[in-house]
Amino acid sequence: MSRLAQTAGLTDIQQEILSTVRDFVDKEIIPVATELEHRDEYPQQIVDGLKELGLFGLMIPEEYGGLGESLLTYALCVEEIARGWMSVSGIINTHFIVAYMLKQHGTQEQKETFLPRMAAGEVRGAFSMSEPGLGSDVSAITSKGVKDGDEYVLNGQKMWLTNGGTSTLVAVLCRSDEGHPEGTAPHKSMTTFLVEKEPGFGEVRPGLTIPGKIDKMGYKGVDTTELIMDGLRIPANRVLGGTTGRGFYQMMDGVEVGRVNVAARGCGVAQRAFELGVSYAQQRHTFGKAIAQHQAIQFKLAEMATKVEAAHAMMVNAARKKDSGERNDLEAGMAKYLASEYCKEVVEDAFRIHGGYGFSKEYEIERLYREAPMLLIGEGTAEIQKMIIGRRLLEEYRFQG
Repeated sequence: MSRLAQTAGLTDIQQEILSTVRDFVDKEIIPVATELEHRDEYPQQIVDGLKELGLFGLMIPEEYGGLGESLLTYALCVEEIARGWMSVSGIINTHFIVAYMLKQHGTQEQKETFLPRMAAGEVRGAFSMSEPGLGSDVSAITSKGVKDGDEYVLNGQKMWLTNGGTSTLVAVLCRSDEGHPEGTAPHKSMTTFLVEKEPGFGEVRPGLTIPGKIDKMGYKGVDTTELIMDGLRIPANRVLGGTTGRGFYQMMDGVEVGRVNVAARGCGVAQRAFELGVSYAQQRHTFGKAIAQHQAIQFKLAEMATKVEAAHAMMVNAARKKDSGERNDLEAGMAKYLASEYCKEVVEDAFRIHGGYGFSKEYEIERLYREAPMLLIGEGTAEIQKMIIGRRLLEEYRFQG
């Protein structure tokens, strides 16, 4: 076990789960990650291994076939997986956001229909909120669901779906004016629809098209797509929770889980970058000694390790706050902001330690250098996190004069 990023107070079961995941990462992910990433190849064998470990059901209650573990356990597993290859952690992230939303907000019928199959990895989840023209402005969503008898007809274009092609269940946020008079606040006239589909690209069900994979700078292997709805009909019992107008709150609840996940990914990538940097620094010699013996490099290593520790501590705090049932948007925002920024900095320092070799695709740090930027924008940019943090601080420290 690494000496960095230790977590106090874990149960024997949590420690056993993490040990199993860590072994899997070291044996099955790290040796093949860079080759698969350079080919932009979906890691099917790794995903099959995660299914066998039961990780797709990690947070799903035992009554539905899952392991019933906490968000903290999940976040620590994500940290380990991202240390091996961040794309693999992305494959399970959106799956768990959808599973969490079903557990927290779904009807009993929806839970019984989807959660057992999600726990087994037979149904794979994706999460769809963003659109091409709105970015972080969720209130500007234009995709719409209109009631037509016992069905809803969905139209619109969504963007940046992780697992868009490989998923079979997508939680889609749309505007739904039915039951919400004109002038209703935008966030009170949104509904989450549970859309079932076939895996793949093209028309995956009548009225629903997944055009293809978006070519990205990094975060390869996992499929990121658009989603186009054109007269897509779904039954009314696929409104999450059975009631329209609650979609915004349901999605934001899921996003808090996602922000803890992104923080955990940042911790994992940063830890791997530190490992690569400290190892290379002891092998590379200049001026008659290992560069690790030069004070300039020691200062970098000291700063990198401190950032790994600080980000890990904030991520753990945010996960534990959510597990306690308390509001955690402040803690999740802080953890996501700090971990993603520190990840970028630690990766860049490791890149600098590698010198010219860091620019070569032969070295793993080159892959990490392209992956880290995604964390700066995933689940909300740094600017969005600062807005959330600032507003919450003003609530907590309201001037009483």
